[in-house]
Amino acid sequence: MVEKSGAEAAPEGGSVARVRAALAAAGHPDTIRIFPEGTRTAEDAARAVGCDVAAIAKSLVFRTKGSARPVLVIASGADRIDLARVAEEAGGVIERAEGRWVREVTGFAIDGVSPIGHLTPPVVLVDAAVLRLDRVWAAAGSPAHVFETTPERLLALSAGRVADVAERAA
Repeated sequence: MVEKSGAEAAPEGGSVARVRAALAAAGHPDTIRIFPEGTRTAEDAARAVGCDVAAIAKSLVFRTKGSARPVLVIASGADRIDLARVAEEAGGVIERAEGRWVREVTGFAIDGVSPIGHLTPPVVLVDAAVLRLDRVWAAAGSPAHVFETTPERLLALSAGRVADVAERAA
């Protein structure tokens, strides 16, 4: 596995640069890493990083019906999301967002959505399970880029609020 960091990374697009700038503006160290094999799923990212899938902070974008404002859910890579809970927390009917719309409003491809650096500021819900972790890895603007942080810093960086939106065991 080839891993590169910071200035050593391969040339990157504007979306990764936006994430890098958002980290710098917040005084967060540049912990962006590139994994050429890709990190399109939480499982891919966990294998690339060498961590448990729970430590992957996946970013899921939804759309509030009748609104152009995105709803971003940040959840543990080990959990599934309860759409009814997301709708309740976001205050409206939630629908899955199609990839083209996600790219237009966030500036990110659907498999590289970062929790920060969005073109349109989303409503951000951070699942409570994420805050029980020591460290997390989140997408950094492309399917091959991730950054490392703490759950508390991720909450602050994303301007999110804690919500209980993961599915509960039956």
